[in-house]
Amino acid sequence: MFEGLALQPGTRVRVMQQMPQVAQVWTTAVEGVVVRWRQAKTGSWFAHAHQDRLWLDRLELRKDDGELVTLNLDRYSVIDAA
Repeated sequence: MFEGLALQPGTRVRVMQQMPQVAQVWTTAVEGVVVRWRQAKTGSWFAHAHQDRLWLDRLELRKDDGELVTLNLDRYSVIDAA
């Protein structure tokens, strides 16, 4: 999904995410240092996937002010080296 970009801890990235709406698209961006990237299962009982869970790509970032942010990555996520 994010070929060519090493999401290793300590890497500074900018993540832009889009949330499509009916008549518009909401866009947000977060910049920080990668703490961890992983695939984690949700508690979604309706997913009907492996072990009845939906697996999501999750990226944990530390922003410049120290705040920790967990992002669920999807097809609308764009990650660039910052």
